[in-house]
Amino acid sequence: MKTAVSIPDQVYERAERLARRTKRSRSRLFSDALEEYLARHAPEEITEAMNRACDQIGATKDEFVSAAARRALQRTEW
Repeated sequence: MKTAVSIPDQVYERAERLARRTKRSRSRLFSDALEEYLARHAPEEITEAMNRACDQIGATKDEFVSAAARRALQRTEW
């Protein structure tokens, strides 16, 4: 889909330099940047992705990690 947006000249120039340096088109750069921005502002998607990764890895209990987590939580003011 094509769309037109207005951006400050300085942002455009920085994007142009980055696109050249990374050998990507401006369109690709803007699309990638927007995709990353949207991902950062959708915490439920991040949580779902982390849950899927944990499911794939499988849960193993590590006593050292559990003890360290308990100590860290005890020192944390809630």
